[in-house]
Amino acid sequence: MAAIVVEHLSKTFRSRGRTGGEHGRLPRLFRPPLRQDVSAVRDLSFEIAAGERVAFIGPNGAGKSTTLKILTGILDPTSGHAEVAGIVPWRQRRRLAMHIGIVFGQRSQLWYHLPVRASLELIAAIYAINAETYRSRLARLADSFEIMDLLDRPVAQLSLGQRIRAEIVAALLHAPRLLLLDEPTIGLDITAKAALRDHLNALSREEGTTVLLTSHDTGDIERICERVILIDHGRLLLDLPLERLRREFLKTRTVVLATDEEHPMLALAGVATVAAEPYRLTLAIDTTVTPIERVVEAALARLSLRDIVIENPPLEAVIAAIYRGEAGPQVPP
Repeated sequence: MAAIVVEHLSKTFRSRGRTGGEHGRLPRLFRPPLRQDVSAVRDLSFEIAAGERVAFIGPNGAGKSTTLKILTGILDPTSGHAEVAGIVPWRQRRRLAMHIGIVFGQRSQLWYHLPVRASLELIAAIYAINAETYRSRLARLADSFEIMDLLDRPVAQLSLGQRIRAEIVAALLHAPRLLLLDEPTIGLDITAKAALRDHLNALSREEGTTVLLTSHDTGDIERICERVILIDHGRLLLDLPLERLRREFLKTRTVVLATDEEHPMLALAGVATVAAEPYRLTLAIDTTVTPIERVVEAALARLSLRDIVIENPPLEAVIAAIYRGEAGPQVPP
């Protein structure tokens, strides 16, 4: 069974427009405010399998937060259908809460002045977790996310990285089948980010937990997710595996050649020399003109190669190019 199913989902908000009375209040007394329909989500469809790690991304105002609020039952859609863990979120919100865990980087479900353990005990009571299950689950999670020595400290005394790890333990305490993460590494230092990403990957592999991640940090996406769903203006822009996204949606790739020749050269259509150094040549390849495979064949035929490196474009550059409309798929889907 799919963890998340979204079918032709739409959400429209009605907002008050201007009345036209810009230079006085009197006209507003006699003219009712205009109403404007604002579409936050438009005919959105996708499906996420159990155990997948998926990035749900888009520019500010793309409709990500609205979609997540619908998937957690906070909002009703205007039209369309969705199921999370086989449950219609806005109809059975309490039942859904037993199957999902939510972590917001800027919001806390832990009580600020209480020790972490007290918050976790209260959460266990809310979810009716029996004492034995709670103890064994807490021991495993606290060890995995390295918070064992933090359990008896007030949340107020924790660093941001420590608090986020504790937040994830709180979200996982009731063994949810699906974990929703909204900017989970915001404000964390490099070490804390790396540790959190490793923990989430291990959780998905070992427990089969489905992860839906919203983040502006492309490092999170690259190291946690295997698939990217990109939306803009409430519509699905693309839905692709991460590696295929890199391969198909950026026209320029970089190839580095280490050669026996002291001054290597390679002239091909669509191939530009970025750097020419002794025994080393760095090329920028326009793959719409010449495929990478042809460049490699030509290099093998014309040069004595000691090494060849084909560099993946950084995901940040790929996404920026898509937003600007400068990138497009280079092979049929």
